[in-house]
Amino acid sequence: MKFSDFDSGSWAVNGEFYDTCLIPFTGLTGKESPPQTVERLERLRDSIDLVERPFKGRIVVYPAVQYDVVGKTDIINEICHNIKSNNFRYAIVLDAIGLLTADSIIESDLIVAVNDFFGDNSGKGIAFALQKIREMWHKEMH
Repeated sequence: MKFSDFDSGSWAVNGEFYDTCLIPFTGLTGKESPPQTVERLERLRDSIDLVERPFKGRIVVYPAVQYDVVGKTDIINEICHNIKSNNFRYAIVLDAIGLLTADSIIESDLIVAVNDFFGDNSGKGIAFALQKIREMWHKEMH
């Protein structure tokens, strides 16, 4: 569900079931034309649906970090840290351009690059991402 689907009452009642936050990273630079920007945002939206839909009831999608700027890793790390300190057990970053690494985004539990979500290997790419999310949750159980 999107963060905006909750109000304070519904979060108080159901929030305990949502332990994972998905933070999209769009990676815009400002050099994109308006149509290119629309295309990037639509691909990210579609990717969010592919990742979130199988796990409805457990993942909340937060607002995206839109721009690829100096200091983006600090910003994303701070967001992941704050989210995990307050409401969620896990933070997943959905990287639209494949720039982020686990070495740089140390506060996230998982980084999913969406590069393989489209084209010839889309089925394998999505299945791999979903498997990684399940493994992340399963790891905590042992």
